[in-house]
Amino acid sequence: MTLPTVAVVGRPNVGKSTFVNRIVGRREAIVEEKPGVTRDRKVLEAEWNGREFILIDTGGWMPSDDRTLEGKVSKQSERAIKDADLVILITDVTTGVTEDDDRVASLLRRAKRPTLLVVNKVDSDKRELDAWEFSGLGVGDPWPVSSMHGRGTGDMLDELVRRLPPEPEVDPADLAPAVLDDADDVAESVAIVGRPNVGKSTLFNRLIGDD
Repeated sequence: MTLPTVAVVGRPNVGKSTFVNRIVGRREAIVEEKPGVTRDRKVLEAEWNGREFILIDTGGWMPSDDRTLEGKVSKQSERAIKDADLVILITDVTTGVTEDDDRVASLLRRAKRPTLLVVNKVDSDKRELDAWEFSGLGVGDPWPVSSMHGRGTGDMLDELVRRLPPEPEVDPADLAPAVLDDADDVAESVAIVGRPNVGKSTLFNRLIGDD
């Protein structure tokens, strides 16, 4: 059964990776104060109230030349938006609406993808009122949360699950446990390691035939 896909997007340094770690319940995405740490999409399995879905953490979107690293990171975010059943737009209440927030929202409106607007870093009732400024982005009402402390994430996840596509009918035969005929059917894992800037990512892209 194919799981629905949820893409987490937004400009750099709004707390996307902290949000992802909160949703999956473990530290999977790298969290750092400086922007631009997340460079590529990270695909994770998540679950809420028995509903499973795929969560995609993306790098920060910004208007950039496609030939630059920032431009390539932004293209990966746009690809995740295109492939997602639902997009979560993460914003930061402490900075208010920025020009880049508006640009990402405009991108989502053009893509016509179902969107859940999440205003992050809402740590108090006062900040919750400030979150309504983001309704001007035109992608729906804001859901105020604190990814760091978990405030508001339960209600937001209830809404996320409600907006996912309906679960498909399952044939009971598909629920039978799979049996491996041979130990060779188990895939091996290969790690690519080395010091920085020796071409690990270029090699990885060549091996999988994708960017």
